[in-house]
Amino acid sequence: MDRLDNKLNEFFPGKVVRKDLLHEIKRAVNVPSFVLELLLSRYCASEDPEEVEEGKKAVLQTIEKSYVRPDESNKAQAIVEQKKRHKFIDKIHVKYVEREKRYWAEMENFASKRIAINPQFYQKNEKLLESGIWAEVTLAYNEVQEDDYAFYVEDLRPIQIARFDAETYFNGRKGFTTDEWIDVLIRSIGINPDWIANYSKKLKGDKNGRRLKFHILSRFLPLVQSNYNSIELGGRSTGKSYFYSEFSPYSTLLSGGQASTATLLYNNQRKQVGAVGFWDNVAFDEVAKMKIKDADTIQIMKDYMANGRFSRGQEVTGYASFSFVGNFDLNIQTIVNSYDHDLLVTLPEAFDIAVIDRLYNYIPGWEIPKIDDKSYNNNYGLITDYLSEALHYLFTHDSEYFSVVGKYLHLGDNVEGRDNRAIQKSVLGFTKLLFPTGEPTQEEFDEIVAYAMEGRRRVKEQLNKRKPDEEYAHINMSYINAEGEKVVVYCPESQFSEATQNPRKEAELVLIKETDDECSVARAVVEKKAVAEMENEVIESSLIESSEAKDVKTSNTEENEAIEKDPKAKSLDIRYNDIGYSYDSLFAEYLVGAKYVEIQEPYLTNGYQLQDLTRFAETVAKVGDCQRLSLTTKVCDTPEDTLKVQDGLDQLKAALEEIGIDFEYTFSDTIHARYIETDTGWNISLDRGLHIYQPIAKNYYLMGYYELALRPCKETKIIYTKVKL
Repeated sequence: MDRLDNKLNEFFPGKVVRKDLLHEIKRAVNVPSFVLELLLSRYCASEDPEEVEEGKKAVLQTIEKSYVRPDESNKAQAIVEQKKRHKFIDKIHVKYVEREKRYWAEMENFASKRIAINPQFYQKNEKLLESGIWAEVTLAYNEVQEDDYAFYVEDLRPIQIARFDAETYFNGRKGFTTDEWIDVLIRSIGINPDWIANYSKKLKGDKNGRRLKFHILSRFLPLVQSNYNSIELGGRSTGKSYFYSEFSPYSTLLSGGQASTATLLYNNQRKQVGAVGFWDNVAFDEVAKMKIKDADTIQIMKDYMANGRFSRGQEVTGYASFSFVGNFDLNIQTIVNSYDHDLLVTLPEAFDIAVIDRLYNYIPGWEIPKIDDKSYNNNYGLITDYLSEALHYLFTHDSEYFSVVGKYLHLGDNVEGRDNRAIQKSVLGFTKLLFPTGEPTQEEFDEIVAYAMEGRRRVKEQLNKRKPDEEYAHINMSYINAEGEKVVVYCPESQFSEATQNPRKEAELVLIKETDDECSVARAVVEKKAVAEMENEVIESSLIESSEAKDVKTSNTEENEAIEKDPKAKSLDIRYNDIGYSYDSLFAEYLVGAKYVEIQEPYLTNGYQLQDLTRFAETVAKVGDCQRLSLTTKVCDTPEDTLKVQDGLDQLKAALEEIGIDFEYTFSDTIHARYIETDTGWNISLDRGLHIYQPIAKNYYLMGYYELALRPCKETKIIYTKVKL
C-alpha cells in the first residue's frame, strides 16, 4: 500500500477495492466491473494474502452459481421451478402497475415481468423503484395454482449500492489535494495515473504531465453533466468504449452503429421516451459506422442536442448526454495540413455541420496510448459503483456550482453562440468532478477553462474547414486569466497548420439566365483566399451565354493557354486530389528565355520518378530556349539501384542531345532540398520535387493516364521567387 492507498482507506472505508483483483478476475468472467468490484469488496477486504485468495475463490463461485446470462433465462426459470428456490445475481427493479393496483418486480436477465415482491424490500431499497439495482436475489417458486404469478422474491441482498450519502462523499473528497483527487479518479477506473503522467510528458504542449490525465477525465463529463455532447476519435484499445460500457450503470453503449427515433428518442406507438429518458449518458460506439434507420432521427437528434428537448407529437424533455466514440487511423498531421480534409472526415454523411456544431468537446483520442497490462492500476481505487453514484448525484445537481463558474469564468474574444454554451458546460462538469465541495484556485480554474476551450476550438476548426463562408472563421477564442491577461487557446496538433488556421473557402456559383428562346447555364468555381487577403481582392467571374456552353473547370493555367511574357513571383498550394496541373502549366512560363536550367531532385530511385524527370525535360524542350540542363540527385541505397538510375539518365541524355540540349548529371550523398533554377533568375522551390501526382492504375483508358493535367495531385507547395542577377 502506498500513501494514496492509505488515504483512500482512511477517508472512504468500505468504499474502496484493489483494482488488480478486478483485472485478474475480469479475464475469467464477463460480468460488469461494478458488480465484480462490489463482490470483491465483500469477500476480499483484507491485506492477508491467504484471505484474499479465499475471497477470490468465493467471488468466482458466487458468479458461477448465481449469475444469469441473458441467453439462459429459460434455463434459470426451470431451475427455480425444479429446486423451488435459487439465488441469482441480476439487476432487479420494481414497477407499479396502475390497472392492477400493485407492484411487480422484474429481473433483467431472468426474463419475467411478474415477480411478486414484499413491500419491505422496495421500501428499504428505494432505488428499486427508480432505475433498479444489481442484487443477490433469492427467487422462490409459487405452487399455488390460483395465483397469477409463478415466482416471488424470498430474499434480496443488494450488490449495487442501495443508498448514496452525498455528505460522506464530499467529506471524503476534502481529505485530498487536487492532484491526489485526479489520481484517485483515474485509479478508480483501473488506470495507473503515474503511467499516464509519464506518457503525457511526451505530448506536445504538456509541461506537468496533466494533459493526458485531463483527456481521461473528459470521459467523465457526460456522466456528471446533463445534456453534454462530446466526441472522441482515436486509436484502438484506448479504453473509450470500455469506459462507457463498464464503469457506470447509468451509462449505456449502443454498439453496431444502429440508431432509430423509437429506440433513441421516442416511440410513437408505445408513447414512450427512448434511451434519453432512462440513462444519464448514451454512448455511440463505432460512430463512423453509425446507420440512421429513419430519416427524421438526425433532425430530432439535432433538436435534442441543442437544448434537451424535441417534439414528437408532444414536447419531450430529456437529460441524457451523448458520447460519440470511434477509431481514427489516419495520420493526424496529414489531415490538419490538408485543405480538403478535417479531423471529422471518418464520420458518416448524416453528421452535417448542424450536428457537429452541437458537439461541446472533441477529445483528441490519438494522444491516448493503448491500454495494456503496463497501464493497469494495481492499487486501491473507489468502488466503481460508489463512484458512479457520486457522478449521478452531481449529474442532477447544477445550481450549487453555477456561482463558482460565474465567479471565475471570464471569456474573451471570438466566443460565440454555442462556443459559450459548450465551454461553460465543460467547465461546470470539471468543477463538479474535481471540486465538489469547494472552490478551485484561480490557477486551477484557468487550467480547466483552457482545456475546455481547446476541446471546443477543435470542433470549431473542423466547422471552419467545412463551411464555405466565414461563419466559423473566428477560431481564436480567448479567456481572461488570473493576471487579467487575454489568453488565446490553440490545439497543439493544428496550431502551426496553415490549412487549418486559414482554410481555403470554396463556393460554387450556378448562374442561370433565361431568355425567350433559350436557357444558358454557366458554372464557375471561385477560390477565396485567406480572410486577411480577401478585403483587397476583387473576384471576377464571367457568364458564358451560349446554349452550347459547358461547365468551366478552373485551374491556375490551362494547357492551351498562351505563356505569359512576364510571370509573377507567387506561392502555390496544391491540395490533395486537385487536378488541372501539368508540368507545362506549372513551369513553362518560368523557363522562357532560360539558356541554362538546373534541377535538384534527390529521389529518382523508382521508375515513375525517372518518368517524372523525363516529362519535365519534355517541358524544357517545348519551351525551346534551353541549351543546357543540369541534374543533381542522390545516390541510391544500393549500388545496383544506382546503376539502374544511371542507365536511365544516360538514355535521357542521348535523347536530349538529339534535339540540341546538353544534359549532365551528378550524384550527391548530402542533398535534400528540391528546386529548379534558371539563368534568368527564377528559383522554384518544390515541396515534393517533381513527384506531385498520385499513383494511377495501369489502365490505358483512365483519364489522367496520358494527360497529367487530368491526374489527381498529392498535396504540395511550390514557391516561385525571382533573384536579381
